[in-house]
Amino acid sequence: MASQGGLTRRRGAGGGGGAGGAEDDTASRVASPTTKPNYTDRTPETAYEASENGHKIAYDPRDISENAERSKQPKLTLMEDVLLLGLKDKQGYLSFWNDNISYALRGCIVIELALRGRISMQNDSARRRFPLADRTIEVIDDTLTGEVLLDETLKMMKSSEKMSVSSWIDLLSGETWNLMKIGYQLKQVRERLAKGLVDKGILRTEKKNFLLFDMPTHPVVDTAAKDEIRKRVQRVCSQRTVVLPASQFLPQEMDFRYLRTISMVCAAYAANVLENALVTMTHESRERAFAQVDELLAEYSQWPFGKRAGGQQGIGANIGQAITEEVENNKDKELQIEVVAACLSVFTRLDSLL
Repeated sequence: MASQGGLTRRRGAGGGGGAGGAEDDTASRVASPTTKPNYTDRTPETAYEASENGHKIAYDPRDISENAERSKQPKLTLMEDVLLLGLKDKQGYLSFWNDNISYALRGCIVIELALRGRISMQNDSARRRFPLADRTIEVIDDTLTGEVLLDETLKMMKSSEKMSVSSWIDLLSGETWNLMKIGYQLKQVRERLAKGLVDKGILRTEKKNFLLFDMPTHPVVDTAAKDEIRKRVQRVCSQRTVVLPASQFLPQEMDFRYLRTISMVCAAYAANVLENALVTMTHESRERAFAQVDELLAEYSQWPFGKRAGGQQGIGANIGQAITEEVENNKDKELQIEVVAACLSVFTRLDSLL
């Protein structure tokens, strides 16, 4: 299927989108609301610095700021982690019977924006009267991230009225009867994420014939990336003391390493793809793992986070302390962390939404 028009691409990235899941197969796209140019922004598009021989060298200041941020960000976003877990390694497509993953991916977009410091809960003490998912979020930094889906969502949030966490996830998923807001729906999310993973060298693109039609598929080529995600999930679900080694997928210097990992595991659980990371475990171990994630989702879908002394048979006994330290070290970002908890609270009732 052809790629959708009018989308912002990562600088230096490749192709467009294609066929996705059932909800992403809409043939026509309603344009997302656009923002008006900000004429008060006087930041030059090109700057200059003097070289050793006295000549001026032109550079884009945005590239420097983007590179500085990207050095502290994982190579893959939460959405890409969850999609990778759902993809069949050799066949390169998702299960046709998975109805939850599309909604969960939209929730991951909101979590990712919060973890990157782009959005937070509106700083209003009256918000505590409402359930987490019904609290209003706002844009606190409209700097683009370089990830196309994140930037498209960020622009929509910036230009629209302020809405709640659950409202935004509903709108991004197209779960709305309000025709005036149908333009907020993100289309072809699965395929666009897969194309982004092709750009990053994790997947490749092929075409498979399904009797009546051809569909692009994306087999895994960098198995190390998916293996790293699987191992991280298994550590959270089976080890008493969870240790997260530093890697390009989870840099040591980044904030919220444990919270990001717990969010990814809970999102995979809500998206019905968690079992794909547990296939090498025994039946009993898988049952304990699911019980462990149940507890994690219950504890971190509230704010402040629930206290934890270790889950099933002491699994993950250090997770509570690790996340408490992350929160303590980022006191100024509590409103952002609250958005993460709100998204996880939406995941707890995902089955009743779909």
